[in-house]
Amino acid sequence: MSPSVPLQEMIRAIRSARTQCEERGVIQRECAAIRAQFRQNDNGSRSHNLAKLLYVHMLGYPAHFGQMECVRMIASPRYSEKRVGYLGAMMLLDEKQDASLLITNSIKNDLSHSNQYIQSLALCTLACMGSAEMCRDLAPEIDRLLRSANSYIKKKAALCAVHIVRKVQDLGELFVSAARSLLSEKNHGVLHGAVVLITELCERNPETLERFRKTVPDLVQIMKGLVISGYSPDHDVAGVSDPFLQVRILRLLRVLGRNNETASDAMNDLLAQVATNTDSTKTVGNAVLYETVLTVLDIKSESGLRVLAVNILGRFLLNNDRNIRYIAMTSLQKIVVTDHNAVQRHRGTIVDCLKDQDASVKRRALELSLALVSASNIRSMMKELLVFLSSCPLELKAQAASGIFIAAERYAPSQRWHIDTILHVLTTAGGDVRDETVPNLIQLITNTSELHCYTVHKLYRALLEDISQQSLVQVACWCIGEYGDLLLRGECQETEPVQVTEDDVLDALETVLQSHMSSPATRGFALTATMKLSTRISDNVDRIRSIVSIYGSCIDLELQQRAVEYNALFKKYDHMRAAVLERMPVIQRNSSGQNSEDASEETIKEIQVTKVKQEELVLAQQPAGPVCDLLDLLSGPQEPLQPSLAPAQPISTTTAAGGDLLDLLGGLELTPPSSAPTVTIYEKHGVTLTLGCEQESDSGLLATLTASNSSDSDISSFTLQAAVPKSVQLHMKAPSRDSLPARGAAELTQTVVLSNPNKVNLKMRIRISYTSQGSAVQDTVQVDSLPGL
Repeated sequence: MSPSVPLQEMIRAIRSARTQCEERGVIQRECAAIRAQFRQNDNGSRSHNLAKLLYVHMLGYPAHFGQMECVRMIASPRYSEKRVGYLGAMMLLDEKQDASLLITNSIKNDLSHSNQYIQSLALCTLACMGSAEMCRDLAPEIDRLLRSANSYIKKKAALCAVHIVRKVQDLGELFVSAARSLLSEKNHGVLHGAVVLITELCERNPETLERFRKTVPDLVQIMKGLVISGYSPDHDVAGVSDPFLQVRILRLLRVLGRNNETASDAMNDLLAQVATNTDSTKTVGNAVLYETVLTVLDIKSESGLRVLAVNILGRFLLNNDRNIRYIAMTSLQKIVVTDHNAVQRHRGTIVDCLKDQDASVKRRALELSLALVSASNIRSMMKELLVFLSSCPLELKAQAASGIFIAAERYAPSQRWHIDTILHVLTTAGGDVRDETVPNLIQLITNTSELHCYTVHKLYRALLEDISQQSLVQVACWCIGEYGDLLLRGECQETEPVQVTEDDVLDALETVLQSHMSSPATRGFALTATMKLSTRISDNVDRIRSIVSIYGSCIDLELQQRAVEYNALFKKYDHMRAAVLERMPVIQRNSSGQNSEDASEETIKEIQVTKVKQEELVLAQQPAGPVCDLLDLLSGPQEPLQPSLAPAQPISTTTAAGGDLLDLLGGLELTPPSSAPTVTIYEKHGVTLTLGCEQESDSGLLATLTASNSSDSDISSFTLQAAVPKSVQLHMKAPSRDSLPARGAAELTQTVVLSNPNKVNLKMRIRISYTSQGSAVQDTVQVDSLPGL
């Protein structure tokens, strides 16, 4: 192929290549020819060659050797070459390359050019790849162009000013006055650029935000003109007058009205007019309505206007476009806490979205449905959620089951309904529930003594039907072991009477023990249940003894240990077996949610700590004397020894640790065990992260990170990343878990081992990443001083 072929011929040759190898050969030959002509300084074909090189770059092949040619063509006086040169600079150069600095002077000269199109090329290039240094040098030129009389140049300059503000925030003050004057322009392009610039300035500077709040009436007038204006062929899009400008103005009004009642009152009427007059049958109309809804919900709007916004989102839920339904549910999820009753009106539509084929829509509908559950609708909503659980995708089963458990615990109308709901979930999705579900259900069953007979009968029938759901089988085995005597009586008023024999119950437990689907934990439950039945039945004790003895040589160590211990109960301690295997006592919980045993232990610890503090206070009040100085045994006394205790003072172990010379070690019991000091370093969105440090050696340090979740929604994919100074060695051990259940049900701990041989000042930066309610969250916290150091 000749190197002088036009661009169209080169594109045709590349497209006609049958293999990738043939395509590379065509491009390599053409690039070699372009390099040769660049070295020859062939001015006639420079723009032609650079255009071909840009096409090669678009295909993903290297084209960096054309960067200097872009610089030369930008400096050319010819418009055709400048156009290709600026295009090449925007594609081949960026602010990280030194070659970009070479075009700063050319851009400055072109910004003062008499040709508006050359000025436009310079503005577009600066807005595309201008570095911070270039922005500082050329900002005065942009401010001058913002005040020019040419609307074409002003709209380009406004967008270029946006890039400068994003790169160098301090330069924002330079454009404030010019941006304010642009709002009086009639040209929609200039207005669009001005609104974008003002939005950027207000979001980055609170003082500028206060100054531009005075422009709310002007923005309201511009927006009203767009809403009530008739057909305009230049700006009409599907019957909506310039929806792009309307959306930008609504976003700016949202920024200006946030946390400000005066500005919010000034725009309430406008928002109501836009919400009622905009056509919702077209996509452009829905875009304007969606921005209106976001603005209404973000400012201090009237209650009636907020209800109108929720109703608009309710209409979005009926739209055939899944994207519109998705953003509607996302918005409703954010406001369901503050406007719960308004969202409740659309509960039926939201529940219908659970049947959608799109996985993302289903997930959002599930999250919103769980948020809508209340004491008044718990029965109807739970029916819909249980139906959804039976047919939902596998990736949503765990989330649905967890949400149902939380809602049932919070709004259960009765204990029996609560137990039935949890058993239904375990029957449907027992393999996808959290680990703490089994102990929580066992505690619930234990505390409802009037339902023991009903529960054990229902679980026994469920166990006979399906033993694949491990959580259900574990709870069933536990109940059979505890309340097997109630099962054998067959007297249950809540269910139909069923005659169950001892052999039937033992056969069911043996089936669980021998099934290949049973996990080691499930076999442990079944073995313990079998052992407990030895005190609740009378005719099959020998069979139970033989079952237990078989597992004394089991390959699973946990199961083997249990079997050996139970065999010992049969042989050596048979007289104690009935007392050891009696029913578990009812677990009482106090108002704070602690078990009674835990509360008593906490009380004892508190009393002990108080006693130790009192003893430390006595220690501080004792006069220091040579007798008490046990750490300075080898130094000679400077004066005769004097008795340290007055005759009226009784010698007691509750005085100073060294006061009783006959009991030098007695004071050691008074010192509480030292624990690593902990501080809270992060607390946001219900997630709390604490840091505790412990000195292991002269240069070694052990830091423990503990995370908990106090919000009402589960957190998944929780990860911690840490960074320390280069001279410090860091090793992060594996975390205890990767999820945080809601309401502090469990904590995540992760140990960090630090080695600081140079004794530098220890600092740590921690990145926190997790997923909550389907949204990824990432945050960073800086720890300037570690606790206890």
